[in-house]
Amino acid sequence: MTTVSSYDVAVIGYGPTGATAANLLGRMGMKVVVIERDSDVYNRARAISTDEEVLRVWQSVGLADRLQADMLPDRPVAFVDSNGVPFIETTITGRGCGHPPQQFIYQPAIDLVLREGVSRYPNVEVLLERECLRALNKGDHVELLVGDLTTDTITRIQASYVIAADGGSSPTRGLLGVGYSGRTYGERWVVIDTKVLQEWDGHDRLRFHCDPDRPTVDCPTPLGHHRWEYPARAGEDERQLVTDEAVWKVLNDQGITSEHVEILRAVVYSHHVRVADRWRIGRVFLAGDAAHAMPPWIGQGMSAGVRDVANLCWKLTAVLEGRAPDSLLDSYEVERKPHVTEVTRRAVFVGRVITERRGAVVALRNHVVRAVTRLPGALAGGQKLWWIPDAHNDAGFFSSTGSRAVGWQIPQPRVIDPRGTAVRLDDVLDGRWTLLHTGAQPSGSHAWTALGVATIRLAGAHDADLADGVRDSESTLIDWMSRMKATALIVRPDGFVYAATRSGQSLPAPPAGLSTTPAPTHPTPSRNGVTA
Repeated sequence: MTTVSSYDVAVIGYGPTGATAANLLGRMGMKVVVIERDSDVYNRARAISTDEEVLRVWQSVGLADRLQADMLPDRPVAFVDSNGVPFIETTITGRGCGHPPQQFIYQPAIDLVLREGVSRYPNVEVLLERECLRALNKGDHVELLVGDLTTDTITRIQASYVIAADGGSSPTRGLLGVGYSGRTYGERWVVIDTKVLQEWDGHDRLRFHCDPDRPTVDCPTPLGHHRWEYPARAGEDERQLVTDEAVWKVLNDQGITSEHVEILRAVVYSHHVRVADRWRIGRVFLAGDAAHAMPPWIGQGMSAGVRDVANLCWKLTAVLEGRAPDSLLDSYEVERKPHVTEVTRRAVFVGRVITERRGAVVALRNHVVRAVTRLPGALAGGQKLWWIPDAHNDAGFFSSTGSRAVGWQIPQPRVIDPRGTAVRLDDVLDGRWTLLHTGAQPSGSHAWTALGVATIRLAGAHDADLADGVRDSESTLIDWMSRMKATALIVRPDGFVYAATRSGQSLPAPPAGLSTTPAPTHPTPSRNGVTA
């Protein structure tokens, strides 16, 4: 047993969720250790899609533009019948986050860039080929026993908090005795990943082949890759399904030959709908697939994990620096679980649309949906029902003033700063608590500015003075605030509105225990929020 090493946060698992957490915490100055069983990036694609809100998280650590270079944005999405004729054909509508709303990805490339990002931070230590053998809550810290798979030695590590992002089979969740309830679908799916040799008509669009005989997902991925997924029929042998002969039979039926693609892998897997019974166990937090699993139909498995750690890491930092009580961390599951539940419900719904096998229902679906989607605005409006739900929380760490804006993530326009430079709004906010306002500062703002909350005036296209603010030239955020009947917002570090008020009303007081500047020492908060 080697000597004890101490950290602010230990991150178990180095997939996209864990690597995003390491980047966020590294940027915030936390002393972090990452524990990962494998020796390198997993070289097979798993997640194939993400969205504008996730790019916004990666923007906060300076990686969005580099990651975007390896993505395939804004491809058409089509649900087609057994004859290949679409009954839904659309592109995903953006929500004003400053990035393309739909992104196809090649996950090994994403993992590499996220890990390169972590290497920027000398305060983050990465331990590869290590396995967490024990995670024990011990009052003011967590004790981890970590096995080195190359030397068969064990290291004792102490961390004030732990993020377990070690996948759906999460050994950490098992060590802590947390249940993982839900269901695993009996239907098995074949996944074929290929390298594109010669492009074909429709190679660059996502198509859900809603054929009751053989439902198939036909999906472009960047960097010269393409994926197909389809269910195994009753009685089909899994070993036979992944042979070249069986795979080519399915691809040939869609007009794809060896001139078009090279098969990289074919595997069989099952879909899961599961959620951990608890996401917080003392000082250990479950994130990503360790906390929840969902079917892949709207491409949100990986994205949900990134959203988890974006919600959690700023809160951990605030607590570790003595700027908020430990009770703030209880809001993590309260805020994230409802969104995950709704995403999962929608993924299941889309899966049912794709895999419906009853002939009468299929005929009715095709006819009714075609008719509805011809109506003006139906395609964009329908996305609000079956695609990714809005970034909004009904409960959690928010003011209870009743403003419509509270709990929403604000849009991110490009704004003009006082130097005349066009920049993304989040780069101006810089992960700080911020008072954003139009017109004069609202009453009650002094209590917030006394805490060190940044104040930025939001000017319109024709406002002359930019000395204390930025210009929203296209009125994206100004119009959003108008719809929300708000003239001032208190924005949290993650871009969600903590409090809001309208002209003539006062801002609510800051929550008890909140500060925007670190405490003089680096205290270890206890469970009741009293610092030691």
